[in-house]
Amino acid sequence: MLSVGLLIIRLIIGLLFVGHGAQKLFGWFGGHGLKGTGGWFESIGMKPGVTVALLAGLSELFGGIMFALGFLTPLAGIIIAGTMVMAIVKVHGANGLWVTNNGYEYNLTLLAVTIGIALTGPGQYAVDTFLF
Repeated sequence: MLSVGLLIIRLIIGLLFVGHGAQKLFGWFGGHGLKGTGGWFESIGMKPGVTVALLAGLSELFGGIMFALGFLTPLAGIIIAGTMVMAIVKVHGANGLWVTNNGYEYNLTLLAVTIGIALTGPGQYAVDTFLF
């Protein structure tokens, strides 16, 4: 049952990150695409905005795919965790913990989940199990 639980966690978190990456890169799922996301990044002082949006989108998209598949899971966890650290530092940190105040509660939760899975392993139902 442990491996089933880890699979559920990896699939939900990983696929949500794929969606976030697709929002930034392609404007899917109500996102703003590279130009819109890049403009927002510029507005918070992250320049060049389109390049930062591209890097963030690719990290979320490919980190999410890797995490969901359980492929190079420690690396996938680090990639996703890196995006969450940046979200906390650059966007949510100054607002305090609670998400009701646009705080970093949700980002911290995702950070804990991805690092936790990266440290404990992806479980039996993962590409890593067949490769390593």
